[in-house]
Amino acid sequence: MIAAFGTYFCMYGFRKPFTAATYEGISLWGIGFKTILITSQTIGYALSKVIGIKVISEIKAGKRALGILLLIGFAELMLLGFSVVPAPYNFIFLFFNGLPLGMVFGLVLGYLEGRRVSEALIAGLCASFILADGFTKSLGKGLLQSGITTQAMPVLAGALFIMPLLLFVWMLTKIPPPTKGDIAHRSARNPMSRNERNRYFAKYGIALAGILIAYLFCTLLRSLRSDFAPEIWASLGYANIPGVFTQSEIVVTIIILVLTGLMMLIKDSRRALSFSLLCSVAGFILVAISAGLLQKTTDGFYFMIILGVGTYLPYVAVHTTVFERFLSLTRENANIGFLMYIADTVGYIGYIGIMFVKDTLKTNQNFFTFFTGLSVVISLLSIVALIFSLFSINHRFSAKT
Repeated sequence: MIAAFGTYFCMYGFRKPFTAATYEGISLWGIGFKTILITSQTIGYALSKVIGIKVISEIKAGKRALGILLLIGFAELMLLGFSVVPAPYNFIFLFFNGLPLGMVFGLVLGYLEGRRVSEALIAGLCASFILADGFTKSLGKGLLQSGITTQAMPVLAGALFIMPLLLFVWMLTKIPPPTKGDIAHRSARNPMSRNERNRYFAKYGIALAGILIAYLFCTLLRSLRSDFAPEIWASLGYANIPGVFTQSEIVVTIIILVLTGLMMLIKDSRRALSFSLLCSVAGFILVAISAGLLQKTTDGFYFMIILGVGTYLPYVAVHTTVFERFLSLTRENANIGFLMYIADTVGYIGYIGIMFVKDTLKTNQNFFTFFTGLSVVISLLSIVALIFSLFSINHRFSAKT
């Protein structure tokens, strides 16, 4: 858990610090520069997910560690290019920065899946991107306030994570493979061929459809909350307070880590899968009511915590339990990387679309209104989609455990 947490935490140091800046006064083609940067990186990240459907599902265990280091190393070189080429034309480097980073999660995930304690291990991995999201923004904001320019800040922030990254990747290589008992309980996780991927999705696509739709909406909400955190916090009255990013995410991380990690205690895979889907529904209910709570309190800090828990509960449940237990039920040759990269492809392509809609709103207040309204709509649609998948899965696997 420490090895996986640390590796992916470090990856965020090469991906997210640039979002701590607002890039006010810079635009390209009439679009705000920050929107251009986030969209550029997200397009690269989304393309990485498409490529990852094949690469992550087929890669052999012995090549994962080298793959992680090469991918992140290339991303840091692109941040160096971003620091040298004048704005706004340096946006293209963030596309190439996102292109390799989208495959890192699947490589780390491969060390943890298919074990009787996979939920706890993967919950620790997922905790890394919740906490790292806030920490790297606080780091980026701190570097900016120390006098580092917005162009130089991302590559400098990344450089600070190089040495710990090497340590944690070395630790990953020392993780033993699943035991015979793990395989008997959860099924073997082997590389997949193209024909195996096509057959698997054709067979189970309907049962997975509602989960993928809910994951799409959850990715939209989670990504907006993450990438525009400075603007949201400013609207809530917390401008120029770097530590607030980390403080809120520590609370969210602890809650999510406990809730999702405990799902490993449910031994029956169908019951665990059903329970995780119901927890995801509960998460979206929290998101829907968070906007109403904001009207009753002047402290937006609690709003961000409730919103964060509601957003990350279904998002992390998919990573830790939903696909892990789905694979345990089907017991066919497959791996969690295949399903996760289909879901991530759908999610990030949707986020690219929402970015263009978002930029029609020019002020922070308009964006905040857009964000809270979208949260309610997303929650209602996602609840319907998850209930559909819940009934579909229980009907198909009613005779299996």
